[in-house]
Amino acid sequence: MRTRNVDKVELVKQKAMEMAVAEGLERFSVNKLAKACGISVATLYIYYKDKDDLITEIGIEEGKRMSSVVLKDFDPQSSLEQGLRKQWENRSRYMMENPTAMLFFEQLRSSSYHDKVTATITADFKDAMGAFMKNAVKRDEIKEMPIEVYWSVAYAPLYSLLRFHSQGQSIGGKTFTISDKVLWQTFDLVVKALKP
Repeated sequence: MRTRNVDKVELVKQKAMEMAVAEGLERFSVNKLAKACGISVATLYIYYKDKDDLITEIGIEEGKRMSSVVLKDFDPQSSLEQGLRKQWENRSRYMMENPTAMLFFEQLRSSSYHDKVTATITADFKDAMGAFMKNAVKRDEIKEMPIEVYWSVAYAPLYSLLRFHSQGQSIGGKTFTISDKVLWQTFDLVVKALKP
């Protein structure tokens, strides 16, 4: 059996994410991917069982990488504002440096791959975020609330700004590039909204 060529594996992952973003997962095919990578379909099957395995494995691997970036230097014991600021820094850095991966996750979010990919990458993340929230509630920095409410207030504004930046325009087609000023102005409003 042939061994994996690390450079080819990285090329396959990058091209697979690019194709999924450009064409959607439903139009994604192993044949097109092999052609884009300049390798044979048989070579792809050395690395992955089939299309589903390929997409799932790439999603899991990239998800773990994203998780490690998001949790880097994050302390669940930090204050609400400090911890949330670190999350905004880490998340925005990851997404700005990995725009294709960000859009790839958007594709996965609305696909049948979502549950399988998410289930394998969320344990450490959920533990850290759960501890962070419990500590903030215990210190009366935030009221207890459903996770969906917290997430919508704490992170949806960040993701909207990053989406506008990625598209190069905001509402009404106005040209948009994210700046530190806009990022942290939005962050200050989010913290204000979350505090009791």
